[in-house]
Amino acid sequence: MLPALILTLAALGIALLRLWAYRIQLLEMARVLEETPAESNLCLTVGMSGTAPRRLCQAMNARLEEGRRLRLETRKREQELKYTMACISHDIRTPLAGAMGYLQLLESEPERQAEYLDIVGKRLKELEELLEELFLYTRLQGGSLPLECGEMAALPPLWDALAEFYPQLEAAGVVPELRFDREDMAVWASLEALGRVYRNLIANALRHGGGELTVSGRDGVICFSNSLPPGPRPDPEHLFDRFYQSSPARAKGGAGLGLSIVQELMERMGGQVSAQIVGDMLEIRLSFSRR
Repeated sequence: MLPALILTLAALGIALLRLWAYRIQLLEMARVLEETPAESNLCLTVGMSGTAPRRLCQAMNARLEEGRRLRLETRKREQELKYTMACISHDIRTPLAGAMGYLQLLESEPERQAEYLDIVGKRLKELEELLEELFLYTRLQGGSLPLECGEMAALPPLWDALAEFYPQLEAAGVVPELRFDREDMAVWASLEALGRVYRNLIANALRHGGGELTVSGRDGVICFSNSLPPGPRPDPEHLFDRFYQSSPARAKGGAGLGLSIVQELMERMGGQVSAQIVGDMLEIRLSFSRR
C-alpha cells in the first residue's frame, strides 16, 4: 500500500512540476510578445520537451510570420502607389494645363472659338484616359477587380476595339491587317479584360509604332505586330515595366501603364504576355490558358 502511495505522490509531483514548467514557458512567451516591436523578426523558441509546447510555438511563429508578410506586402503596395502617383502627376497636369491655356486664349480670341474648343476637348479626353488607366491599375494592384473568365470568341472584342480607335487609325494612316486561322477562334478570358488588353495594345501601336499594325491568331495565341519608327529600340525584357520608355515617349501621351496593365490582366486570366523584336517589327504575343 505504502509503495503505491509513494508512486502516486511521485507521479503527482512530476505532473505539478511539468505544469509549473508549462506556466513559466507560457509566461516567458507572453513577455517576449509584449516587449518585442511588431516590426521585429521575432521567432519564439521553446525550452521544454513534449509535443504540445512545440506545436504551440510553431503555430505562433507561423502566425507571426504571416503578419510580417502581410505588413511588408501592405507597405510595398503603399510605396508602389506613392511612386505611381509621383510618376503620373506630370502626365495628368500636362493635358489639364493645356486645356486651361486654351480656355484663356478663347477669352482673348473669340473668333477662333471652334478651334480652341476642339483642342480643349482633346486635352480633356487625354486626361480622362489617363485617370481611367490609373484607376484600373490601382484596382488591379489592390486586388479589387474580380474577373469572370470563360471560353469566348476572340475576334468580336477585337473588332469593337478597332472600331473604337477608327478615327485615330485613320488619322495616322494605319490600316490594321487581321490574320486569323479561323474566325471562330476561342480563348479563355474575361470579356471586359480582353477588350482592355486589345485597346491598350492598339493604343501602344499608335503612340509608339511606325505606321503598320498586324494582328494574327492561331492555337490560343494572338500576336500584335507593329513596325518600329527610327530611333532607340525598346528593350523587350522591360517593355511591361511601369513607366518604361526607350525614349522620351511621354510627349506622345499615355501614362506609361498600358503594357503593365496588359501583363497584369493576362496573368489574372491565367495567360501570359511576351514581347520580341524581329527585324523592324515589335511583336507582342498573348498566350491564353488552355482550360
